[in-house]
This record gives sequence, structure tokens and C-alpha cells, in this order.
Amino acid sequence: NWDILEKSLGDACRAAGYEFELLPGEGAFYGPKLEFTLTDAIGRNWQCGTLQVDTNMPERLGTAYVAQDGTKNIPVMLHRATLGSFERFIGILIENYAGRLPLWLAPRQVVVASIVSDANDYVHEVVATLNAAGLRAEADIRNEKINYKVREHSLAKVPAILAVGMKEVEERTVSVRRLGNKQTNVQAIDSAIINLSTEATPPDML
Repeated sequence: NWDILEKSLGDACRAAGYEFELLPGEGAFYGPKLEFTLTDAIGRNWQCGTLQVDTNMPERLGTAYVAQDGTKNIPVMLHRATLGSFERFIGILIENYAGRLPLWLAPRQVVVASIVSDANDYVHEVVATLNAAGLRAEADIRNEKINYKVREHSLAKVPAILAVGMKEVEERTVSVRRLGNKQTNVQAIDSAIINLSTEATPPDML
């Protein structure tokens, strides 16, 4: 029974196009499992996600299903821990990106910062529009110089900072500055939202 289950896991990996390595003796007493190992930024391997085959628990719980031929059968249970230890997975991500998470993954994706207080209403309007588009955006209308705000949010690893002054208010634009880039790019608000929303879409993990 163990060999059959182990072969089934191997066949599933091959069918999905994944290579795997056999580790004899590493499975739990109740069945074989798949372990997904990630290599961190300095080459260390960490066991994260698992997919565990369990034929023991369904039997202990008295679980059964009726097959096509009318007989009762005990199902096979699959335990899935997609990320494994959540804290470990987050730690690996932060270390891998050196804190500079891609925009789609960053907790705070965009900060809209005012250059002058007269632009505060427009800042809130831009933030509301970004939020409505599904982006995690916040306003910074503190009475501080724009260079101070940009530096502070850059140190906090915010992927995109949109600066707004009276020129941007009049032209309905935003000055986009990306993390690690000293250049700004003036864009119409609609164009900025399209560009940021596209980048904020998580990649296909399948």
C-alpha cells in the first residue's frame, strides 16, 4: 500500500512537470508525503509546503464513501500545508527580496504625498481612486518637505510614491517615483492606475 501511494505521488509530480528526489524514511508513519524545499538568499534550504497522504485517519474516523459498484470504501486523505510555517515563509520572502517586496506583494503598495497643503484634497481623491482600483494606497499630507517624505517612504520600502503639487492638481496627473529610482515620471492618473494595477496583479503560481 505504501509503495502504491508513493508511486502515485511520483506520477503526479511527473505529470505536472516537476522533478523530485526520494528521501527514504522521511515520511510519517501513516503515509508518504511531498515536501517542497525553498533555497534562501544565502543558499540555505528550508522545508516549507507539504502534501501528506494519510490512509490512517479516515479509517479511525470511520469515514467511507460508496463506490460505483455499490461497495463502501475508505477514502485517502490529503493533508496540505501550502506554505508550511507561515512565519518561516514570510522570513524567506523578506530575506530574498532584502525587504524590497514586489508591488503585488507589498503590504503598502503606494503612498500619495502632497508637495503643498493646497494639494491635500487631490491627494485624498487620488488615494480613493487607487483604493477603488484594488490598490493598497495611503495618503501623506503631513507638513513636511517632499524630499523628507520620499526618503522616509523609500526607507520603508514602499514600491511606488506619487508626488502631488499644484501642477499635478491642475493637469490631473501624478509624479510617479519608483523605489530605487531617483527619476520621476509624470503620468495621467488613469494611466498610472492602469500601470500600477497591472504590476499589482499576482503572477500565476500554477
